[in-house]
Amino acid sequence: MYAIVATGGKQVKVEKDQIIKVEKLNAEKGATVKLDALMIVDGADIVTGNPIKGAYVEAEVLYQDKFDKVIVYKYKAKKNERKRQGHRQPYTALKVVNIVKK
Repeated sequence: MYAIVATGGKQVKVEKDQIIKVEKLNAEKGATVKLDALMIVDGADIVTGNPIKGAYVEAEVLYQDKFDKVIVYKYKAKKNERKRQGHRQPYTALKVVNIVKK
């Protein structure tokens, strides 16, 4: 059984006991969050919605961290214009505890 959930403006395919990294959520370590399910597949049984009424995915917050640094380098040829900038995107690591469908 797996589900498609929406979080942080993205859609993620999740299964039970899977660890996923999503856009940063305002939740403490060890807290349980509920993510809206857009689709649940259980064998040949497929349920869809936007979101599905009464269906959700329970996930436990493992930790908050930042991804590796991404370097953005811009320059204009023959003009001596250079700009170097780094960025580290924060994320939340979640462990999927349960997929609830009603």
